Amino acid sequence: MTHAVDSKPTVALLCGGRSSEHSISLITACGVLGAIDHEKYNVVTIGITRDGKWYLTDENQLKDLTTQEALATFPEGGQQVFLPLGAGDNRLRLVNENDELEYGEPIDVVFPLLHGPFGEDGTLQGLLEMADLKYVGCGVTSSAVAMDKHFMKVAFEAAGLEVGPYEVITMRQWATDAQGARERIEKLGYPVFVKPARAGSSFGITKVDSADQLDAAIEEAHRFDPKLVIEAGIVGREIECAVLDTADNGRPRASYPGEIVVQDVEHSFYDFEAKYVSKTSATTQCPADLPGSITEKMRELAVEAFLAVDGEGLSRADFFYTEDGRLVINEVNTLPGFTPISMYKTMWENSGIQYPDLIDELITLALKRPLGLR
Repeated sequence: MTHAVDSKPTVALLCGGRSSEHSISLITACGVLGAIDHEKYNVVTIGITRDGKWYLTDENQLKDLTTQEALATFPEGGQQVFLPLGAGDNRLRLVNENDELEYGEPIDVVFPLLHGPFGEDGTLQGLLEMADLKYVGCGVTSSAVAMDKHFMKVAFEAAGLEVGPYEVITMRQWATDAQGARERIEKLGYPVFVKPARAGSSFGITKVDSADQLDAAIEEAHRFDPKLVIEAGIVGREIECAVLDTADNGRPRASYPGEIVVQDVEHSFYDFEAKYVSKTSATTQCPADLPGSITEKMRELAVEAFLAVDGEGLSRADFFYTEDGRLVINEVNTLPGFTPISMYKTMWENSGIQYPDLIDELITLALKRPLGLR
C-alpha cells in the first residue's frame, strides 16, 4: 500500500527495548516527539518492553512514565505490534488483547530511538532490512562494529586513527587463564578502565587504580557482557564531536566540538550517574574551548571515524585531547543520546542546526537511502 502523492510520510518511532539503556530510550522518545514536525510527518510511536514485546504508545503515556523519579520501564498492554516481513506491504500488524488482527497505516520510515544491544547493535537494523522498511541511522555492519568496543578499535587502527592501549578479555580467556589475563592487564599500567565490550551509557564500567580492585571490576562488567575491553587510563580532556551524513554519497558534516567536565569528586569519570542521575556531577561546554587548529582537526577526525565504521545517518565521536596536543579517539556512538539536553543535539544547535531541523534531516536522509547493499 502506498500513500497519496500529497500525503505526509509516516514515521514510526521505536523506544524502550531490551537493553540496560531502556529508560534513557524512553526519555529520548519524549524529546523527539516534542520536537518533530507533526505538520510534516504522521508519527506512530511504538514502545518495546524489557522482554522485547512491541506495543503502540503515545506522547502522553511516555511523559507519564518519564516524569517519575525512578527510571521508567515501559509496561505491557494495549495493541501489540508486529512488523510486516517482505516487500510489498508496509502496514503494521496490530493485535489487540483478544488476539484480533488489524492493519495499521503504512510505515514510510522507522526512527529507532533504542540505545544499546537489541537497538543500535545491528540486530534491529537487520530486522528492518528484512521487513523492507527504511530507517534512520547506521546499517547492520556499521551498527554492529560500533557497538563492539573491540572491533571498533580495530577499525579505527586500520584507518590510521590513534587509539589508546587496550586489552580484550573474553569469558573463555577469563575462565581458562585468568592469571594470564591479569598479566596482560598489568602491562597497561594503572589506572585502567574495565568496560563491557558491548554495553552503553557507561553501564558496568569501573575505574581500577590497583591490582586488588581488578577482579571485582571484571565481575561487575561481566554482569553486562561476557566480553570485556580494558583500557589504559589516558590523561586528557574529554571532547565530543557530532557527525551528520549527507545525501548522494557526499562527505559527512561535523559539528563544533563540545566538552564534558566532571566536577564532582565522587565521580572520577563520566559514569552513568554523572550522565543521567546527578544534577551537579558534570557540566558541558559547547563549543569546547580549543585552539582553532585542534577544533578543525577534531572535526576532520570525527568524520574519518564515521567513515572507518562505514557509518550512515549520524554518530557522535568521543576523543581525549591530551596535554601534548594529541587527539586519541575513544569511541563512536551510532545512536547517541538524543534527549533535549544531550550533547549530540546541543553540538548541532551550536553549529547552526536546531533540534526539529536535525530530526527532519535525519528522516530525510533515511527516506532517500535505499535498502539492501549500498
